[in-house]
Amino acid sequence: MALSRRKTLALLGGGFIVAAGTGAALEITRTPRTAAAPWGKAGGYSDPRMQALSYAILAPNPHNQQPWLVDLSTPGEITLLVNQDKLLPHTDPFSRQITIGLGCFLEVLRMAALEEGYEAQMDIFPEGSDAAALDNRPVARIRLEPTTAAPDPLFAHVLDRRSLKEPFDTTRPVPAASLAALKAAVPGARIGTSADAEFIAEYRELTTDALEIELLTPHTFKESVDVFRVGARATDAQPDGIDLTGPMIEFARLGGQMTEARLMDASSISFREGMRATLENSMTAMGYVWLTTATNTRADQIATGAHWVRVNLAATAEGLGFQPLSQALQEYPEMAELFARVHAELAPDGGTVQMLCRLGYGPDVAASPRWPVEAKVVDA
Repeated sequence: MALSRRKTLALLGGGFIVAAGTGAALEITRTPRTAAAPWGKAGGYSDPRMQALSYAILAPNPHNQQPWLVDLSTPGEITLLVNQDKLLPHTDPFSRQITIGLGCFLEVLRMAALEEGYEAQMDIFPEGSDAAALDNRPVARIRLEPTTAAPDPLFAHVLDRRSLKEPFDTTRPVPAASLAALKAAVPGARIGTSADAEFIAEYRELTTDALEIELLTPHTFKESVDVFRVGARATDAQPDGIDLTGPMIEFARLGGQMTEARLMDASSISFREGMRATLENSMTAMGYVWLTTATNTRADQIATGAHWVRVNLAATAEGLGFQPLSQALQEYPEMAELFARVHAELAPDGGTVQMLCRLGYGPDVAASPRWPVEAKVVDA
C-alpha cells in the first residue's frame, strides 16, 4: 500500500546527485499549490448536490485513487459511477476495496447532505452488480429530500480526518474508552478492537509480513509505483494516487534518483533499506480495529465503507492516529496464507474480514491531494 514520504526517502539509497542553481533551489522548496485546494473549498456551493459532493470527495479510498464519477444530468439526482481506469486489479482483483471506498464516499455525502437539512435517499446498484468485477452500471442513485433530522455529530471531523502513515508513539497506550467510542460509532456493525499486548505483538508481525509480501511481489508493488506522484508539480498535475512531496523528494527527483527502475529494483541496497524503513510503521501499532461481514456482497462492501469512514471519524474525534493495514485481506495468490490466518483468527465463525487498521498516537500530517469536485462531474 501507500508509502509515507519519510519512508520513501530510504528507497533512494545513498548518493543524491547535487542539483545546483537558483531554479533547482526553487524546485526543491516547492510545495503543491492546487492539490489540497478541495479541502478548503468544501462547503462553498449553493447547489445542495455540489455542496454534499464537495465533502464526499474527501472520503478515504484505496491508493487515493478517487474512483468516483458523478452524473448530475437528472435534476435533483446524483448518479454515482466508478471510473474503470482507477481500479487496482493486482492488489484488489475483485474491486472489493474500491467498493468499500465508494461506500465511504456515500456515507460522507449522506452526512454532508444532512448537515444542510437533506436526507440522501440512496438506491444502491439500482441496475444490479457483478460480484467478480465493477462495471459501467451505476453504483448508486441518490435523491436529496428535505428533512428535519438532526445532523450527524461525526461530520464535524470530516476536514480533520487523515490516514496516518507515520510511526506511532509506543509509550502511549490506546485507552479502552477510545476503543469503546469506535464501536459506538457503528452500532450494529461487526466490529472488533484490541489493545491487548499479546494481540498487538502478533499483529505487528502479521501486518509487517503482509506488507513485505506486497513489496516483494513485483506486480503488486508496481501497482503502487505506477500511481506514485513524485514531487509537487506531478501532484498538482494529477492529484490522485500516492503523493511523494517535500524538499528531499524534490532533491532526489532532480538528481535522477526517483525513477521507476530504481524504485522497482528489489536486488538493490536502496530497495532493501527502503523496505525496512517502510515496515517500521506497522511495528509501532498500539491497537487495532477491524470490520467483518457475514457475507461479501457488493451491498456488504458499500455498508462496510460507510462503517469504516465513521470509525475513522470517531478515531479523529478521539485524537487517535488511524492507518488501514489491509494487505493481509487482499485476494491474490501470494497473500493466501496470511489471508486464511487472519480470517481464522478474526472471523472464526465465518464471514469476511473487510478492513483492518492500526491505531495509536502520531504527528499531525497534511491532507491527501484531491481532484476538485468539478473534475468528477461527467454530465451536468
